[in-house]
Amino acid sequence: MARYIFITGGVVSSLGKGLMAASLGALLQARGYSVRIRKLDPYLNVDPGTMSPYQHGEVYVTDDGAETDLDLGHYERFTGVPSLQSDNVTSGRIYQSIITKERRGDYLGATVQVIPHVTDAIQAFAEDKLDGIDFVLCEIGGTVGDIESLPFIEAIRQLRNKVGRDNAISVHVTLVPYIAAAGELKTKPTQHSVRELTSLGIQPDILLCRCEHPLPDSERAKIAQFCNVRKESVIPALDASNIYNVPLQYHQEGLDREVLRAFSIDDAPEPDLSRWNDVMERIEHPEGEVIVGVVGKYVGLQDAYKSLQEALFHGGLANRVKVQVRWLDAELFENEEDLASKLEPLHAILVPGGFGERGSEGKIGSVKFARENDIPFFGICLGMQMACVEAARNLAGIASASTTEFGETDEPVVGLITEWMTEEGLQKREAGGDLGGTMRLGAYDAVLQQGSKISEIYGSREISERHRHRYEVNKGYVERLQQTGLMFSGMSPDGELPETVERPDHSWFVGVQFHPELKSKPFDPHPLFASFIAAALQQSRLV
Repeated sequence: MARYIFITGGVVSSLGKGLMAASLGALLQARGYSVRIRKLDPYLNVDPGTMSPYQHGEVYVTDDGAETDLDLGHYERFTGVPSLQSDNVTSGRIYQSIITKERRGDYLGATVQVIPHVTDAIQAFAEDKLDGIDFVLCEIGGTVGDIESLPFIEAIRQLRNKVGRDNAISVHVTLVPYIAAAGELKTKPTQHSVRELTSLGIQPDILLCRCEHPLPDSERAKIAQFCNVRKESVIPALDASNIYNVPLQYHQEGLDREVLRAFSIDDAPEPDLSRWNDVMERIEHPEGEVIVGVVGKYVGLQDAYKSLQEALFHGGLANRVKVQVRWLDAELFENEEDLASKLEPLHAILVPGGFGERGSEGKIGSVKFARENDIPFFGICLGMQMACVEAARNLAGIASASTTEFGETDEPVVGLITEWMTEEGLQKREAGGDLGGTMRLGAYDAVLQQGSKISEIYGSREISERHRHRYEVNKGYVERLQQTGLMFSGMSPDGELPETVERPDHSWFVGVQFHPELKSKPFDPHPLFASFIAAALQQSRLV
């Protein structure tokens, strides 16, 4: 039977519950246990798929096609365990399923209520697909005291009683702020937060206290006394030099030891932290530096490109170099002179995915600059599509080449895909239909051309990568684009959908329709990012 670790947050949001859950999962893995991490989000959206990145950061996509919270990216990067659709649920999805059942008459005339129907549905989610799992970590989004999170708090209270107190513990993440004028750390917010949680029926077993300054023993003892926990269970969590140092830092403070003690497990093996020590050694002792420009649309909030940012960092780890990312707003590239002044200092250029026309001309101009100046270029999703539009306009003589995503066009080099095959069968979409959940989502296979650069990078001709897009490069333009030197080096298994492009006459020019950043990990960097940063390193030695 799986043991449950419920993770809640108090005082303020953005304390790093997701990073804490990922780090604890990694520490339990290092001791030989199997883990699964889940996120319960109180907002009413069915999923974050239709939310602006400025609202919620990036949308993380799983192999089975779920659009999920960005914290699931942390979970995968730290544990290496592929996330599933069953690992993220929202209030919207819970209520949607309950109302669907009510309309069908599944409740046999009963009055449908938050208790027991909503809380039962939340518990069913938490208990689903746990065969062979030693620990399941359930992170509750939001902050204790929020109205929308109350059904989730009640659900985990009931579930803890259901599975037995020996099989479930509560970890509460709080803030211990430093008041500069008084020169003191203040424990009162943590006391109030724990009191709020206790009033809802949950006594935390462990407190993880985020603080900017070391937490003295006297303050730990004070928190323990007022919050009814052991002093050893008050774990200081200072800001780390790097997020990949967090597992090592938490282990040093005794977090995994206290979790095991709370479960009365006293025979656990010591953790093998060698791979985390290796990651930190590479971070702290780089042998060079490269500058990569990301020409995007949502650069005002870097969480909008969280997985991309981390994948570039991982590419640096693979090459033992520090990657300096310059976030460039594509909208600000008004002319070629302005664009050149921003792009000339770079060792590599990346155009990421995105939606909508805003900034598209800046992205196309960036592709042209990289192509003409032989600067390593990486186009992802919309970035690959813009590479095809750039080739059509500037090399194939198709001046009005565009994508139907930006409006009607006489030359739709990129267009809406209305039908495609999945393992479940033929999927269909209408131009005016729902936006949520209607993209080509999740893992799809691709076949790479023999002898292409990308097949050499992967070391294979058959790959599987995660997608999230509505528009595809129009197969009808492939032949004309190939005449410009753009090789379509990867296609869907049926040969209908272009998956990768490259330029054999360029030092490193690759575009992919999928999102390779979603599968990169610090101890297992994605081969495309490792190769891209290697090319940037080579470029840095030429300038």
